[in-house]
Amino acid sequence: MTGEWDRPNRVPWPPILFGAAAVVALVLDHLAPLGAWPQSVALRGVGAALMAAGIGLDGAAMLTMHRRKANILPHRAATALVTTGPFALSRNPIYLGNTLLLIGIGLAFRAPWFLPAALTAALAVSALAIRREEAHLAARFGQDWAAYAHRTPRWLTLWPKAAPQQSSKGDAS
Repeated sequence: MTGEWDRPNRVPWPPILFGAAAVVALVLDHLAPLGAWPQSVALRGVGAALMAAGIGLDGAAMLTMHRRKANILPHRAATALVTTGPFALSRNPIYLGNTLLLIGIGLAFRAPWFLPAALTAALAVSALAIRREEAHLAARFGQDWAAYAHRTPRWLTLWPKAAPQQSSKGDAS
């Protein structure tokens, strides 16, 4: 039996869930099309931008983790608490990137089933992986995790919070 300290999950839920969401969206777009979207260059452009943002966010987060020698596999124990780069804006930049990628695919390729599939995958990842990962990180990194979780949102912020001020009580001069 493993606890939060050993590893967050036995199953690598996030890649399975995002991959399954993409497959389900493709099948549903083929079997139960939701109707034609307008041929909009702007909509395709927004979709392409979201796809690029998702891929860029994934890549930047993976590179940041690699540089910190942090384990990237979601079902293995954390080896480092990464709080810089994309992790300063989101505690889950890879999952956010995957969500943006799916939404972008839906918009760019006029495949509307990708939109609810992306939302469903994000909610499932939150329930099946993120909450357990956070318990694992809290157990492994204690106060460092608590401070990071306090200043950085689970999904995204455009304005990071400042680090809490250290109390000067008890400091002898």
